[in-house]
Amino acid sequence: MRVLFTVLGERSMFESMVPLAWALRTAGHEVRVACQPDLVDHVTWSGLSAVPVGRDHVLWKLVNRRPRLRDDVREDQFPPFDKGDAPVGELTLGHLQAGYDTMVPWMFRPVNEAIIEDLVAFSRAWRPDLVMWEPRTFAGAVAAETVGALHARMLWGVDYFARLRGHYLRLAAERPEEAGPDALADWLSRVAERHGVAFDETMTHGHFTIDQLPPSLRLDVEGPDYLSMRYVPYNGRSVTPPWLWAPPERPRVCLTLGVSAMGRAYGYSVSAGELVESLAELDAEIVATVAEKEQDALGTLPDNVRVESFVPLHALLPHCDAVVHHGGFGSTNTALIEGVPQLVLAQQFDAPAKARLIDEQGAGLRIPTAETTGPLVRDGVRRLLSEPGFARNAGRLRQEVLDQPTPNGLVEELERRVALHGGGSAAAPAAASGVPGDTAAIR
Repeated sequence: MRVLFTVLGERSMFESMVPLAWALRTAGHEVRVACQPDLVDHVTWSGLSAVPVGRDHVLWKLVNRRPRLRDDVREDQFPPFDKGDAPVGELTLGHLQAGYDTMVPWMFRPVNEAIIEDLVAFSRAWRPDLVMWEPRTFAGAVAAETVGALHARMLWGVDYFARLRGHYLRLAAERPEEAGPDALADWLSRVAERHGVAFDETMTHGHFTIDQLPPSLRLDVEGPDYLSMRYVPYNGRSVTPPWLWAPPERPRVCLTLGVSAMGRAYGYSVSAGELVESLAELDAEIVATVAEKEQDALGTLPDNVRVESFVPLHALLPHCDAVVHHGGFGSTNTALIEGVPQLVLAQQFDAPAKARLIDEQGAGLRIPTAETTGPLVRDGVRRLLSEPGFARNAGRLRQEVLDQPTPNGLVEELERRVALHGGGSAAAPAAASGVPGDTAAIR
């Protein structure tokens, strides 16, 4: 079968898709990754075939030209996602309505309109059987519908998208007199009609959804059909350095604040220097991955601190006893699969939800970035190293991760679903096979 992965120009989101893309490829299926030009090198470095579509979005350039907007992004103040983890009673129709009224024109529409025309054109030419799209790439769902292909979301975090959408539709149906226009449905209806198909809610959540978080770290969401998949770390082009070959002589602690914030130019939300200085007071080896342009500010460091610009987490965390991170999808999941206790400095998007759930599971601790200080982080890590319950519970969550199907183990189910659905290349004229009426969905 032919499988098309679609993703906006965001490296971390693409990297979460690579293991499944390769599982499908090594099972003998054709795989393409449709992406904005900025991402082509990352796709080809992974060994997958890239299809450049549209133009690069300028979202982060616009954000960084407007200081107030940049600060709002850093502080995650945009509705409705600022309430993604809120109790149901706090999710009001007015707040959710305002959220869609803001997010559709500000983010969803411009980044998708930048690729939709080329994505539909490629889909009509190549005729995929299955289209996998990350939750903001609604263009992937529209393109799939234009060729009758099965399509699915591939999550890179807690499913705020479906949770908030479900509650918005429920509240709007209960109080139609208070509900304004549905900005997401109105926009997607116009896009779909432009390309000869009709909108339905499948375009907001896919025919099904692949979730890479273990069940204990998921929110209650009604509606989507979920398939579990084990997270497999992929860190792009990476090298395992010689100092990682031997086991550490004392407890090792990793500090990582991710690559996305620096790549988007709005910087870290906490002081890397303050954290390194305080962590150095522990009787432990500290490995801090800090962007090069931030390293000069660290000053002279003690012997128990190693600073690196980048170390692949899948190589580093198996040799760590604790990790301090920002709550990103890759950092969180790599720590989960390695059974490493986590201290999450939670701020952006779904990081507070993941941090809360990890804390509640006893596998780590959380500190909101607004409250983060070096001493608090040091004391938290000291607890992670000294209280055995954290490692025990992290090991339990690790087993939960390992109990999920691997990407390779999911391929047969995807094949089955495509066969049941038909469409895509299966619905194309059968002349190429020479057999009248031959519409086999898997090839």
